[in-house]
Amino acid sequence: MEKIINLHIEKLPEGVYLATSDSIAGLVAQGDTLEQTLNIASDVALKLIEAQQEAYQNLPPIHKKLDHPLVVSI
Repeated sequence: MEKIINLHIEKLPEGVYLATSDSIAGLVAQGDTLEQTLNIASDVALKLIEAQQEAYQNLPPIHKKLDHPLVVSI
């Protein structure tokens, strides 16, 4: 079953991206690109959820609609 995990992503002065989450305690991921950071965050989230399955049973499920920001450089 797919669940929604909200991430906070910021670009650090060093040029890398850092992702954390209020939904999953201990989730921290860092990557050179946004895509790499999201992939790492997904892997870390899965491992944390598997380690503490009961604690994360109430994460909201994926619905047919999902809001997602689109970042455009102009």
